[in-house]
Order: sequence, then C-alpha cells, then structure tokens
Amino acid sequence: MKRNHIMLSLVAVAILVAAFFPKPADQPEKDALLVRSVLTHLEQLHYHPKALNDDFSHKLYDLYLDRLDGGKRFLTQQDVAKLATFRAQLDDQVRAGNIDFFDLSVDLLNTGIKKAGGYYEEILATPFSFDQNENLELDGEKRTYAKNDAELREYWRKYLKYEVMTRVAEKLDEQEKLGEEGEKLSLEEIETAARAETLKTMSQWFERMNKVKRDDRFSYFLNTITNLFDPHTDYLAPIDKQNFNIRFSGRLEGIGARLQTDGDFTKVVEVVVGGPAWKQKDLEENDLIVKVSQGDGEPVDVAGMDINEVVSLVRGEKGTEVRLTVKKKDGTFKVIPIVRDVVILEEGFAKSLILDGAAAGEKIGYLYLPRFYADFENKDGRFCATDVALELEKLKSEDVSGIILDLRNNGGGSLRDVVKMTGFFVEKGPIVQVKSRGQAPEVLSDVDPRVQYDGPLVVMVNSMSASASEILAAALQDYGRAVIVGSNSTFGKGTVQRFYNLDQSVSGFKELKPLGEVKVTTQKFYRINGGSTQLRGVIPDIVLPDAYHFIKTGEKEENYPMEWTELPSVPYQQKVYNLKNVKEIKARSNSRLEKSEVFGQIYRNARRFEQQRDQSVFPLQLDAYRSMMKDREVASKQFEDLFKDKVISGVFNLEVDLPSIHADESKKARNEDFVTSVAKDVYIRETLNIIHDMIVMK
Repeated sequence: MKRNHIMLSLVAVAILVAAFFPKPADQPEKDALLVRSVLTHLEQLHYHPKALNDDFSHKLYDLYLDRLDGGKRFLTQQDVAKLATFRAQLDDQVRAGNIDFFDLSVDLLNTGIKKAGGYYEEILATPFSFDQNENLELDGEKRTYAKNDAELREYWRKYLKYEVMTRVAEKLDEQEKLGEEGEKLSLEEIETAARAETLKTMSQWFERMNKVKRDDRFSYFLNTITNLFDPHTDYLAPIDKQNFNIRFSGRLEGIGARLQTDGDFTKVVEVVVGGPAWKQKDLEENDLIVKVSQGDGEPVDVAGMDINEVVSLVRGEKGTEVRLTVKKKDGTFKVIPIVRDVVILEEGFAKSLILDGAAAGEKIGYLYLPRFYADFENKDGRFCATDVALELEKLKSEDVSGIILDLRNNGGGSLRDVVKMTGFFVEKGPIVQVKSRGQAPEVLSDVDPRVQYDGPLVVMVNSMSASASEILAAALQDYGRAVIVGSNSTFGKGTVQRFYNLDQSVSGFKELKPLGEVKVTTQKFYRINGGSTQLRGVIPDIVLPDAYHFIKTGEKEENYPMEWTELPSVPYQQKVYNLKNVKEIKARSNSRLEKSEVFGQIYRNARRFEQQRDQSVFPLQLDAYRSMMKDREVASKQFEDLFKDKVISGVFNLEVDLPSIHADESKKARNEDFVTSVAKDVYIRETLNIIHDMIVMK
C-alpha cells in the first residue's frame, strides 16, 4: 500500500510539473523548472509540508540572506534594501518559478566581491601601524551590514589588518624562541613579509570565489527553500548525488585518486591503495592535472576549471580509459593512461581489534563502525550489517570477554542495515517504529531469532552520532541489552529521507537533463518505548565529558528542525543478557571520573572552550593581541598533552586480518595510525573499565 501511495504521488508530481511549464529554451527556464519541480516534490511527499505564505517568504528571505553573505563582507545596507523589497513576495515567486530575486542577489553579490577584490589589493599596498586602540568583531551575526561602500571598505581595512597582525605576532613569537642565535628582523621587515603572505592568501581566496558558478549558487538557493521544511531535505545536483552515493556505498568507478583545487590546477592529494591509479604506479601525490582526455580523444585543458567539472571528466565507467596530462614535482609533464575500475574506499568500513581489558587476562573486542554504509546498486556491494556480523564472528573466535561497539561520529545511513544489525544482539523483536505522513506507525523488527553475540556489550556514542546510530543505541538501551557510553546526548536526528530523481518525475525537457535529485524527509522514527530521538537524541547511561560538554550541539541547533513527538510504546523483551546493575555500573564509573586527573582536565578544558567560543572581538593593537594570545596559550598548554600518552597497554590486530594489512606499506601505515589512536584514547580506556564492571557484576 505504501509503495502504491508513493508511486501515485510521483505520478502527480510529474503531471503537475509537466502541465505547469511550456517547453523551456534556456537557463532561466531550467531554473524555473527546477524550482517548481523541487517544490512540488516537497508539497506532495514531505512528512510535514509547509504552507507557502508570507511567513514562509520572510523565513526564506532571512535564511537565504544569511547564507548569501553571512559574514557581511560583500553587501551593504543599500544592497540589502534592494533585496528586501522581495521579502514578502518570495512565496509567490517560487510558486510561479520566478527567479528575479535570486538573479538580483547574485548580481549584487558578484558586484560586492568585485569591490572587495579591489579593496584588498589597495589596502595591502600600504604598511599597517599596530599602535592604535581599535578592535574587530569577527562574528558576522553580531555585526550589521555596512551603511555604504566607505564603511564596507573600512571593515576590509580592519579585517586585513587583523590578518596581517596575526602573522606578525606568529613571526615575532618564532623569532623570540630562536633566541640570540636566530636571525633578527625588524618589525617593519616582519610586517612587510606578513602583508605579502596575506596578499597571496587573499588572491587565492578571491580567485576561488570568482570561480563559483551560477549553477552552484542556484543550488544554494534551492537548498534554502528545502531547508525551511527541515535541515535534511536537500536538492542535490548530479555531481553532488554522485558524491553522496560514493560516501554511502564506499564504492566508485574511476581511477582511485582524491583531488583538490590548487590555484589554477587540480592537485592529486591521495592515491587510493588498490585502485587503478595505484596499480598503474605513474600517478603520485602532488601531481598537478593540467589536461584530461577520454581515451585517445582530444585533451581538455582543465586549468582554472571547477573541481567538480574536473572530477566529472576523470570519473567514468569501469573498463574505459582516461588519459591525464600531469605536471610532476620536478616540472616535467607526463601523459598517464589509466583504465577506470571499481574503487573500494576501505577506510569507511567496519574493522575490529583486540584490547587488553582492565583485569589481567581479560580480552575485549573493539569494533569500529564509521557509518552505516550500504551499496544497493551492486550485487557484490558492501553492507555494514554483513561486515559487522563477520567482525563479530572473528571476535568471538578470539574468545573475547566483552565487546565495545564504537559509533562515535557515525552520522548514520542504511535503515535496513541498522535494524538487521541491532538484531545481532537480541532475539527477534521490534527495533524501531517508523511513521509516514498520514499513516499509522510501522514497526520494523528483527525477524531472525539468532543472536550473533550474547555477552557484555558497550556502545560508544557522542554528539555527532546520528540517525541510524541513534536507532541502534536507543533500541539496545530500551531492551536493557547494552550500556550506552558517551557525551551529553547524541545528535538528535529522528527523521528518515528518500531520494527522488527529478528526471524520472519530470516528463520531457531532455535538453535540460540531468536535473539532479531531491532528498525528502518522508518519515519520522521512534524508539520502541514510544519516545523520539528527534531533537533530544539518546542520553547515554554513562556520560563522559568531552570538549563540547558545555556547548549546545546537534539537531536542536539547526535551522527549522522538525518537532519532538512521541508514540505509544510497543511490547518488547529480551532474555539474552540481564543488565540489572546499570546504576551501580554508573556509580563506579562516576567514582573513577571524580578521581581521574585526565577527565578533570577534560572537564576544565570544556569550560575554557565554552568561554573562548563566545569571545569574538579581537584587539588590533599588536601588544594587546599578543598578550591575549599568550594568556590563551598558557591556558591551552595545561591541556595539550591530554591525549599524548598510550593509556591502553595492549592493542592488537586480529591474526586473520594481518595478511591484508601487510599487503602494502600504505595500508600498514594507516593501520598503525589506527592502532596508536585507539591506544591513546582515554574514552576507550574508561569504557574498558565499564565493561570490566559488567563482567564481574554479572
């Protein structure tokens, strides 16, 4: 029934969009088509559609203006006054596919960027004096727009003075550290060098700003519209959807190299181990790509080209050839032919280690899952539930006494996989409730009666653990199956999104496709106890303070998040593991934290972090600035060695994993970094103490 409902909605979308538009002939008509088709999808499919009225118009104006020039670096009050005439008209404009407001905003922004581009060169041509008693507010939200061009130029004078002053201060500090033996430069010489560095940095920054295409800015505008519905409803241009698929699946078809813009060129920043470029051996880090050709076709000069355009030329179907003309570090040029293939990004997949526990002879399994990945488009694709099941079997074969599942910074992913994975730790039963618009809640259950692991389990989370991570943590907490350990709460994303291809729902207009896709929030999910993780997240059983302990984070800090609601609970129980002593386990952990010098420092550092984050006004007088920075440095030095020492005596790879790890030096080096980071992790160390308490109290 649900699928029929969605298909009927999509048919309605296609009919509405096709009926609305005459055949478009150029860019304005394509923009109008995109606005209307995206909006129609939202009205037809979003969980909680918004009424297009004056209130919507005001919110759209305010949010877009903030995103257009939130730093208030390019627009003046005169510019904003021109845009403000549309403030109550945007609902009517987007409904009609009218983009006059957007066109004006881009014209004003480009004019402002051009003006600022003239300011910085002129201002940096003259030496600065750092004796005047003046300051600069760096937080754009706390500043007003400049009244006119003269006031805008004055802002740029202060901002550039600040940039030069920070470099001068750094160079003076470095010179003082060298002592009598170091080279002594005058303040004037240091200031000249700092201005030259700032000029180079600003030139590169404005060069990048001037390369931002109109299509990219239009995507920002579309996403301002979608984000008024909720923070996770987005428009994705074709290249953005392609990048999303790669992150979600951990798989791409291409050459296996990470690229980034470097001036007019595209630089290779990493060659992915095992990929086609790595096997071919000629492409190296820091090579500059200057031309790209498809097989023996005509080479395309990519100098000055947008990074997304270069990536689109380099990527391609498995078995096809791309030829890269690159500039090597020694200045020579080389044409490198590479046959594209499937590239697997293994760093995003589940992996495990064996850790020495808190007691002698205690072996604990550590399972790290960076995201809930799934590759639905390939029969041999990787799925996190399948991989985690394999890692659990490997850990059980090592006869571990308990397992830590680390979901810190895991932003979520596949709903299907998280339901299946949660079922590894309980008998069959409900995992999460999912509610669609206008329909009764659906209970998603684990239907497999098997229990892949029945021992002590701790799930680690933090404020960036979101969505699927919260489903798993909430379900295991409700079942009383695992102790949840982490920061004050998880992220608080309790919504589910689906992608809709605009090409499939908009009939005709072949000359304008591909249009991209829209990601729409179509459902909310709820715990089996009836509560929602939306806004509130999952509150861990045991809270371990981190740097963000006193700073508000998560979904509740986003613009226009969906509200918290609740449903009736559903019956659930498990007889796998009897976790009755959570209060005592928490008391033992709190006792250790109170006595811990490291966690005491973490707590004090969190207070410092909170205070510094609120400070956004900086002096432009050199001595005052250096004094402020020295005070900060003194405060910071108390905490800089918090995570320097190894705190876990034994961290080991599983024997079965060693052949793959030692297959090449790059993999080996990355594994060594991973093992070392775990050994220095004080949060994992305390989690080992917690799981030890679970073992001895069982």
